[in-house]
Formats: sequence, C-alpha cells, structure tokens
Amino acid sequence: MAVSLEEVRLEPVRVADADRLARFMVDNRSFFAPFDPPRPEEFFTVDGQRRELEAVVAAAAVGSRQRFVILFHDELVGWLTVSNIVRGPFQSANMGYAVGHEHNGRGIGTRAVGMAVDWAFSDARLHRLEAGTLLDNRASQRVLEKNGFEPIGIARNYLYIDDAWRDHLLFQRIAG
Repeated sequence: MAVSLEEVRLEPVRVADADRLARFMVDNRSFFAPFDPPRPEEFFTVDGQRRELEAVVAAAAVGSRQRFVILFHDELVGWLTVSNIVRGPFQSANMGYAVGHEHNGRGIGTRAVGMAVDWAFSDARLHRLEAGTLLDNRASQRVLEKNGFEPIGIARNYLYIDDAWRDHLLFQRIAG
C-alpha cells in the first residue's frame, strides 16, 4: 500500500536521535545485514549511535555530508544519507537509504528519495547524485528509477557486504 507524501518526512539527524536510531538499527539488524557493510557491535548501541551522529552533524556543518531520518507519522522508519559531497566543478554526491522491515515496500523509500533529490538540487545546489544497489536488489533499483535515476554501469567489487566484495549497479540523476 503506497502512502501519501504528507505522511512521509525527512528531517536532518540530531545527536538527540541516538536513542531511537540505536533501537531502529537493532530492530532491523538482520533485515539490513544482506545490504550493509559489516558494523562493529558498538554501532548498535546508544553510545555508538551518539558518536556516529556527532561525526555526521559535524560533517553537515562543513557541507560534506547530510543524514536524514525518514519519518512516517512521526515514527522513525528509515534513514537517508547524502555523502561524499564534492563542490567546485563537480557538484556531486552519493546517496544511500534504508527503510525498516515493517514499512518496506509501501512507497516510503520512494517518497524519501524524491524529497532528498529535491533537497540536493535546490538547497544543496548539487548537479549530480549517484547511488548504487546490489545487482539483485530490484526493489531499491525501482525506487531510484521512479525518482528519475538512470543506470550508468556495474562497479565490480564496489562494497564489502556480507563477508565479500559485492558488485553494484550504479545509478545517477542529473539536476534539471
């Protein structure tokens, strides 16, 4: 069942989100495992999330990274990060996102990515966004395609996930 745009919000993360992000990551740990790089145990704790968020907020302050929480009816249901922001003639960044198992497949990720694209090409004044998916992650590929991303090729051994270097299908969206 798809959801309306009014029900989904993106908010920049705050260090104060550490408690609820830690709970969210623990609740979705096995669901995200096939798609995520290895994480230390500390990542799944409030202190680990607090340290992570302190670094993210500092990176946002200098314009190199922005992480959002995805909210559905004020419940944290996912996260979205625009990272590796490069300025100058490149004006480009990478995007990653995840929606928890209880809300997956309802259009929330599609809406959140659309809002992030709007932010990236307006507020952040980027020219290009890139995102990668595992080759068999058709659901995430559809999210990107619905938001105007086009495939640009396969990156061999792109990320270390699930104890192996995994190929990814890369996508891009250009402003305009």
